[in-house]
Amino acid sequence: MTLPAGATSLVVDRPFARAVPEVQSALRTDVGGITSAEAAARLQAVGPNELPPPPRKPAILRFLVHFNDTLIYILLGAAAIKAIMGDWLDFWVIMSVAVINAVIGFVQEGRAETALAGIRGMLSVHARARRDGGWNTVPAAELVPGDVIRLAPGDKVPADVRLFQAAQLRIDESALTGESVPASKGVDPVPAEAGVGDRASMAFSGTIVSAGQARGIVTGTGAATEIGKIQELVGDAGSLETPLTKQLNDFGKKLTLVILGMAVLMLAIGRFGHGMPFAELISATIGFAVAAIPEGLPALVTITLAIGVQQMARHNAITRKLPAVEALGSVTTVCSDKTGTLTKNEMTVRRIVTPVAAYQVTGLGYQPIGEIVADDGRAPGADVAAILSVATLCNDAHLVRDSAEDAASGGWSLVGEPTEGALKVVARKGGVSSAGARRVDVVPFDSAHKLMATLHEAADGSRAILVKGAPDRLLGRSTTQRGTAGREPLDPARWDAVVAELGGTGLRVLAAARLPVDRARDLIALDDLEGLEFLGVWGILDPPRPEAIEAIADCHTAGIRVKMITGDHAGTALAISREMGIVEDADARVLTGGELEALTQEQLKDVVRDVDVYARTSPEHKIRIVRGLQAHGEVVAMTGDGVNDAPALTRANIGIAMGIKGTEATKEAAEIVLADDNFATIRGAIREGRRIYDNLRKSVVFLLPTNGAQALVILVAVVFGLALPLTPVQVLWVNMVTALTLSLALAYEPAEKGIMSRPPRAPGGSIVSARELGFVLLVSLLIGGATLGVFYGAVAGGTDIAYARTEAVAMLALGQLAYLFNCRFLSRSSLTPDVLRGNPAVWWSALALLVFQLIYTYVPFMNDLFGSRPLAVGSWGPPIALSIVIFLAVEVLKALRRRGRA
Repeated sequence: MTLPAGATSLVVDRPFARAVPEVQSALRTDVGGITSAEAAARLQAVGPNELPPPPRKPAILRFLVHFNDTLIYILLGAAAIKAIMGDWLDFWVIMSVAVINAVIGFVQEGRAETALAGIRGMLSVHARARRDGGWNTVPAAELVPGDVIRLAPGDKVPADVRLFQAAQLRIDESALTGESVPASKGVDPVPAEAGVGDRASMAFSGTIVSAGQARGIVTGTGAATEIGKIQELVGDAGSLETPLTKQLNDFGKKLTLVILGMAVLMLAIGRFGHGMPFAELISATIGFAVAAIPEGLPALVTITLAIGVQQMARHNAITRKLPAVEALGSVTTVCSDKTGTLTKNEMTVRRIVTPVAAYQVTGLGYQPIGEIVADDGRAPGADVAAILSVATLCNDAHLVRDSAEDAASGGWSLVGEPTEGALKVVARKGGVSSAGARRVDVVPFDSAHKLMATLHEAADGSRAILVKGAPDRLLGRSTTQRGTAGREPLDPARWDAVVAELGGTGLRVLAAARLPVDRARDLIALDDLEGLEFLGVWGILDPPRPEAIEAIADCHTAGIRVKMITGDHAGTALAISREMGIVEDADARVLTGGELEALTQEQLKDVVRDVDVYARTSPEHKIRIVRGLQAHGEVVAMTGDGVNDAPALTRANIGIAMGIKGTEATKEAAEIVLADDNFATIRGAIREGRRIYDNLRKSVVFLLPTNGAQALVILVAVVFGLALPLTPVQVLWVNMVTALTLSLALAYEPAEKGIMSRPPRAPGGSIVSARELGFVLLVSLLIGGATLGVFYGAVAGGTDIAYARTEAVAMLALGQLAYLFNCRFLSRSSLTPDVLRGNPAVWWSALALLVFQLIYTYVPFMNDLFGSRPLAVGSWGPPIALSIVIFLAVEVLKALRRRGRA
């Protein structure tokens, strides 16, 4: 990180690993803070506590860069040809398509830049700093290293802070680390190699204080904070082209070379082989170029993707960038965050174990709906009522109904900590409430003692101390347990085994105890918590989304690997991944952030495809994992909701953000935003992406023979020195009418059978394979040959050349219509009733084509504009008959292709 001159003395390396006096000395400060004059001088040296906006290119350059595309060059070339021909109307139509493409790209660009703006919006606005011997409210932007600040519940931490006082301090760092449970903080140094999530002596900019009080010394501001480093990672991550973008660029370049080569060859043959007049030859060459250039292709791609965007939005996947729609269909690996993506981010009690029995708890999240069922089938008794009383009374959280809806439809949220919310919910499931009880005193939770205690008075006036906390701490203070017949001796060995078993399944274990006291007792202290009666334990977990489990299974069937990358602990990550079906083996390898840190990028590349669970990761680690997968040619989709996910979302081929619980930074960094925060929606989006790519391929394979047949017709005429069957303006008519009608019909094709049972398509290659290109050429020969036959047959019969050309145009249009039905099913036969149903757009587009063609043929002003002539009814016979022949011949070609693949 480059700092202004004079600021080097205000940097302390790894403050979390240093003692507080050492940090004070390095920053030339103490617990009494600094003076306003010193703060002003330091502010001048280090700059404001803000994330710097990225440098931006001028708007005109950002707009013009969207014309730097081979297919757009083809469009501009077609427009230039139109200008040369003096056809200004067509020139402006084609230019409009190019400009619209650029405008769409310009409006949707700036993903990384807006992501940085989203991160900047996470910073706090004000802070309580100690200056000149007193506490003052100062703008957060004016904080400097060495400032002393204090934190209270609900505060957004304004800078990176080394704590020197902390009382029951817990901070929600989920947006930074991805860990679902608030982190307990203290003042003792931690090891120098500790990851961000384990730096308990630090409070980080942009995180939220959940509970407790603290004071600390500012060690980093602005770009020098952890969140500033994430901003730098977003800027440096770099984005990748989607597979479609690469394929279209490659296809456009090859097509341009072919067209130029053919034009030069045609010029040479016409000039030196037949001695054609130069002016006539140039006109024919322009006609060939107009015929061969698929000027409708960029518009077709854009419109097909735009239709896909609308269809995906109806399934809760909002697309911010058009090519991402198709790119989803080529995904080979999905890297998913755990909290809030695969899980509900709502802690839930899954197990209760009392001295009497073990119980399973049904229901997920904060909805107080579910049952408590004993493993042996017995009904919950007094043992469950006792532990649930502790759950609801020794608790500072509250459940709030967001609306007047019935609880079964949702609408519940939590005010307080997630773990305490889980206890409130399980108490409601068991029918236990706090009604009639009164809190008399409390010993707040302290991370040093890992417990909380309350003194409560019941409705009958009796009083008891209720305690919840870490099992080892409560077992150490208990002498008895609540058995079937009341108090009985404590069995520590049994409880150690229970805690180990629950912990081994990834559950977070909390224990409960109680101690009856005299009715006159009105105060309690930590020393009073001895001789407790142990009531049992809760097993708590952030539960997997049920629909996500099914979606992961579907992804595996589709040949897509799913990898979990989380900030949570390895045991929790492995347990969740097994429950979700990401891994099957109980001892599957989990790679932690510390282990990953010790690997070089080359070493990580060697193992990255074999490891499906990554725990205790940082933003840098996520980028390294994505890059390692991409080094193997994988097309990676990365999901996430916290700001810590933004750099990896930017680097991934497809970034997918959560729309409900995701931060603005994450949404701006992503190509896809899930409106329902549901991993299952990703499965649907991948299916939709595959369908869209299939339809795009169908559209391209359908469109190219139009250009191929027209170019062939003109090429044959020039090579053999014959009359041109089509004029350039008639070529434009066929291109325009088929692009406006038939080409778009295939964008609405439903998904082919088994679309999610086949593996992802191989990345790279061309959008039109060599096999398909051969198929396109054969179809071009069929349609072009039929057109030449109709034209020269009519001329040989003594028909006027303009009349013969009108028949030729009809042949091209009807031949393309017949071929449309062939293209509905490229991988199977179209000789099936299915070809007549399933896509109403095919029939509407066919009707539109016929109407346009009748207008072209019989409306007088169209005859004048395009040089067409009204056809006799009998003249429609050959084009219609040959169209049927073309349909059947193409089906024979498709059958030969299927046999060749088999």
